[in-house]
Parts: sequence; structure tokens; C-alpha cells
Amino acid sequence: MCQSLITPTLLYKPSFHPPSSPPPPPQPPSSFATMSILSLSLTFLLLFHGSCLALRPVQQTQNQCQIQRINALEPNERVEAEAGYTEFFDSSEQQFQCAGVEVIRHHIQPQGLMLPSYINTPLMVYIRQGRGYYGVMMTGCPEMFQSSQQMEERGSFQDRHQKIRHFQPGDVIVIPAGDPHWIYNDGQDEIIAVVMLDSTNAANQLDQFHRRFFLAGNPKQSGQETPEEGSGNIFRGFDLQMLSEVFNVDQETASKLQSPDDTRGHIVMVDRGLQVVRPPIRMQHQQHGGPANGVEEAVCSAKLTANINDASRPDFYNPEAGWTVHLNSFKLPILQMMQLSAERGVLYRNAVMSPYWIMNAHEIIHVTSGSMRMQIVNNEGQSVFDDVIQEWQVVVVPQNFAVMKQAGQEGCRWISFRTNDNAIMSTLAGRTSAIKAMPMSVIMNAYQMSPEQAWRLKNNRMETMMFNPRSRY
Repeated sequence: MCQSLITPTLLYKPSFHPPSSPPPPPQPPSSFATMSILSLSLTFLLLFHGSCLALRPVQQTQNQCQIQRINALEPNERVEAEAGYTEFFDSSEQQFQCAGVEVIRHHIQPQGLMLPSYINTPLMVYIRQGRGYYGVMMTGCPEMFQSSQQMEERGSFQDRHQKIRHFQPGDVIVIPAGDPHWIYNDGQDEIIAVVMLDSTNAANQLDQFHRRFFLAGNPKQSGQETPEEGSGNIFRGFDLQMLSEVFNVDQETASKLQSPDDTRGHIVMVDRGLQVVRPPIRMQHQQHGGPANGVEEAVCSAKLTANINDASRPDFYNPEAGWTVHLNSFKLPILQMMQLSAERGVLYRNAVMSPYWIMNAHEIIHVTSGSMRMQIVNNEGQSVFDDVIQEWQVVVVPQNFAVMKQAGQEGCRWISFRTNDNAIMSTLAGRTSAIKAMPMSVIMNAYQMSPEQAWRLKNNRMETMMFNPRSRY
């Protein structure tokens, strides 16, 4: 395929002669010239073949969306730590490869601290359960929080650090690629955080999978049997004497950075609680309550959290069927940079959702409670998924694949992540659907229907997107 793009004009370019002078008669190439052209041709072929090899992963990624079957997925790996654990969904699954994303789930116990780390991909975190606070160390930003604390031996000292933000159930947290971050549980319940990592985002130029770079501890990575199998934080790879020189500390202190004997894992227990300065939760909510004026949305003070569990402010609401809240770059401007968005959806008992497709994004659906039957259809009209997705399971819906949902007896709630900051949904049934927008004559001839049938198809469902479970026929 790549060789067909090579033309003789790329290998040999004739010299230019002014129009006034006749071109010289063609001369047979000398053996030296022939060998030079052959050498140049071989060199170019090798270089171009190398570029073809470099392009293959991209081509494979695009082709992997030609899937014939989608499955509801559960975690296939669990990495334990002192104060919690992380569950990993198999990133080699075809549907994850198609969407170019990965999904993991953190469980953090009360007083558990997830050690500082950074990742080569942007990520969105949905807080399913628990409360706490987190810090994101944005490169080049000043220390905006300061406090005085007491040391047991040397009296008081001043501590300054970057902004700390609270989170609660229903919050979506967005963290840019490469920004170090940590999470702490200061509540009474275990934190359950569902994380989507956008591996094929333009911000990630490393490879097609996420890599977490720890700044502390000796954590066990995914796929390792024991923490000793090549794991460790990034300080471990540096020379101890040079670290001591860089930080201007003694070697004993520098060795603490490398944590060679730390076996606590990536989530550690803080015995007396984390002592950091942070504003009251009420003050944070007041700060973000008014309209943005452009100043507070600067990089260093950008809003990184938004709650999508508030049923009193839905984007769509049907009292007989359910509601949804959308989180896009209009509500959270930093999402425009990350090219991601989210939706919180609720379907009441046995309610149905119009068949739809996402026009410009893949959709990753994680059921947080209840269950629903989902059907997914590809471009060939084939059903690639027709099953019940249960609580804690994940399903990936590729871009433009058509989806239909019906809640179970106990209803269903879900969080969906989308790979576009302003994902657009198009529906097939209801008041704003494609069928409703068609002329009756087009429907009659396209589906071989009578006028009465075409009219009922267009007008029997006047709700917008979610329908109650009534059935007339």
C-alpha cells in the first residue's frame, strides 16, 4: 500500500532549462549516476518503508472499530494497596481499542491517600461514592494556599502549596495529561471513583495505553505479580548523590524520595489524618456559584470539578421516564482543551430511551445502579450487543453505532464518558427525531407504509427522548 505512493518524480528530478535555450539531447546515464540513483532509491524505499511501519498502529486502531460483537465488561485485574485497591478493565478488549480509551476503578478507604502521580493521558473521574479532596499540581502555577503549622522539634513553619479542591458523590473531576495529582479520603465511607483515560487523545504522544508515573512510594503496577518486578517511583531511577545535590538535602533525605523499602502500595493510610490547609466546602461552592468572567477560568485557577448528580437541574427531564445531565465544555471550559464530556442518566422502572447515536464521539457507559437492556447496531444493520448490562459493568458504544435502552424493574442509573467536549446525540423516535423531521411522503415510500401508518410513526411519540413504558400495539 505504501509502495504504490512512490513515483519516479520523487526519485529523480530533471534539471530546469530556460525556454530560450533548447534542451540538451538525452545522454545515457553513466554507471556512477546509475549506481547513485539506485542507492538513493533503495535509501528512500527503506525510509518510506520505515514510515509505513510507523503508521501501522494508527491504521490498526482505525480498523479495530469493525467489530462484530460487543460485551458487557467487568474488571479483569485488581491491584491491592495498604488503604484500598484499583480495578482494571482489560485495555486490549476490542471495544476499548476501537474507542481509544481505558477504564479503571479506584477504591480508597477512609484516611487513605492515593500517592502523587501523573499520567500520559487526560482523564475524567466520576465519584460514585465517598467524599474527600484532591490536589492537581499545574506546571508553572503559583502556590495559592498558605498556612502556619507546628513541628514537634523546631517550632512553627510556613507551608505554601497549590490549590486544594473538595469533591462529593456525583462530581466529575477532569485532570489534564501530565499534571501530577493526589486524592485523599477524609470522609467516613469508602471512595469509589470510576476513571476513563483517553489514550488516543492528542495530548498523549507516548503510545496507545496509559502509563502512570508515580512521584512517591514503591507501587505495584498493572500486570506485575509483586511490587519488586521493576516497579518504583520516578526518583528511584536517578542517582542518589545527584538527587541530594539537586534538592540540597542530605543523602538520607534523598533516599526517602526513592522509597526502596516501601511496601504500602499506591494507596497509603494516613494515621492522624492529612494536615493541609483548605477552605470550607461552603466557601468553595460560593466561589463557583456565579457566572464566569474569564479571570477565574485562567489555567492556574481553572475549575476542574462539576457535579452531575443534581436532579433539580437536569438538561432533560420526563417525570414519567427519567432525566439526564450533560457536562460539556460550555459548563466546564477546561473540557474544550481535553476534548471530553460526560452524561449522567437515569431511567425509571421499565422506561425506554429512543434509539440514538452519538454523531461525533465514542461513548463509554458504566452502570452505577440497577440494570438495563441495551441493544447496539452497526452500520450493516447487525446487532453487535443485545443483553442486560448490570451494575458496575462497562459497555463501549462506537461513534455512530445506534443504541436503544430499556430500564429493568428497579430502574437504572449510569455515567457515560464521551470523546468529544460537545458530543451531539441524534435520535430516531420522539419530537426531535430524524423520523419526526421527515416528510410523510418520504416515510411512506422509504418504508412502504400507508399514510395512516406513516402518520402514527411520526406522531405517536411526542416526548423528546425518554418514554414511559406504555404500549398501544
